Amino acid sequence: MGSSLLMSAVASVISSAIKRRKVRFFSSSHCRPLMRRLSHRSLAGRKLCVVYATSASCNTHAEDDMNSLFQILPCDLRDTLLCDPSQDQLLEVILDLGCLPQAHYTDDSGRRYLRNTEVSMEEIRCVLKSIGQFGGDNRAGIEGTLHRISAIRNRKGEVIGLTCRVGRARGQIDMVRDLLDFGESILFVGRPGVGKTTVVREISRVLSDELHKRVVIVDTSNEIGGDGDIPHPAIGGARRLQVPDPSMQHQVMIEAVENHMPEVIIIDEIGTEAEVHACRTIAERGVMLIGTAHGEQLENIIKNPTLCDLIGGVVTVTLSDQEARIRNCSKSVLERKAPSPFPFLIEIRERHSWVLHRTERSVDALLRGKKPRVEVLYICSCLSELLI
Repeated sequence: MGSSLLMSAVASVISSAIKRRKVRFFSSSHCRPLMRRLSHRSLAGRKLCVVYATSASCNTHAEDDMNSLFQILPCDLRDTLLCDPSQDQLLEVILDLGCLPQAHYTDDSGRRYLRNTEVSMEEIRCVLKSIGQFGGDNRAGIEGTLHRISAIRNRKGEVIGLTCRVGRARGQIDMVRDLLDFGESILFVGRPGVGKTTVVREISRVLSDELHKRVVIVDTSNEIGGDGDIPHPAIGGARRLQVPDPSMQHQVMIEAVENHMPEVIIIDEIGTEAEVHACRTIAERGVMLIGTAHGEQLENIIKNPTLCDLIGGVVTVTLSDQEARIRNCSKSVLERKAPSPFPFLIEIRERHSWVLHRTERSVDALLRGKKPRVEVLYICSCLSELLI
């Protein structure tokens, strides 16, 4: 379902949901009750839908610096995109050798071809001259911006395709603002392109500038703080540690704790066993963690042997005959192995639709075949008038 259809569906059920007391509204400046619900009522006995109404987008063209991204593109593509009224929804531009150039959008428009002639090697080489060097993960950036460029290479190592992704300076985090005050670690889970990096970038700014925490970002591919030695202003007063090679991310995470005394560490795209182990080690040292991982839902993390320790790990145990009768299950069952380093887990289903879990409770419920108790969080500009 497209984003506009989803928002229409949300709006259509609001009145009946209010009567059933299954939905509550919050403006972007009135989020304090969220933590009280988490602590006392909402996750203790029912599923709760929370809709946050907002009157305007957080992004501006000036902050996002779209011109810097367009300037590296071929002239005709640049002119087309500069006149595009949907710039705010632009997700990425695809340049593949011998194929038509494409633009992908986050809204219902999806994919558009930018012209009817194929991309040439000459055009790809011109783009490469305008960007920084590629790292070991085939990613580069444009200095002073948050945009990132990823390469596709042939068997000879030559670049034959480019993915030019838009980096947004501001993200929408009103839905979880109270969790930051609470000081507990949060793991964001979502598929690629759903906005996880934008969210943690905005969280780094809020934690450092508004909550006055000592924040250190472990920035593997310069995606959070932007390319270049001077980090982008979007991260506020947070400090950034660049990672020489993606395989060294877990070492830099431990270095950040040992050398720079952070209260908060932010990590994007946790993906290896070494990084998962580093997260557990950091959590045991009393440092708040904000991290992201690829996955559609919590169940994907549970089933992922590399990442499952982020939610406490899963182990097979054998129950006694009496316990098996009490639970009405087989004697061999799956159980959570240890406490999760992330007390809260948020599924980013769409940019405007999140699902909030108390990690350990939800994992225990899922392993016992039950539905977890969650909060479904929406943000919708079309509902702002209900707060007046």
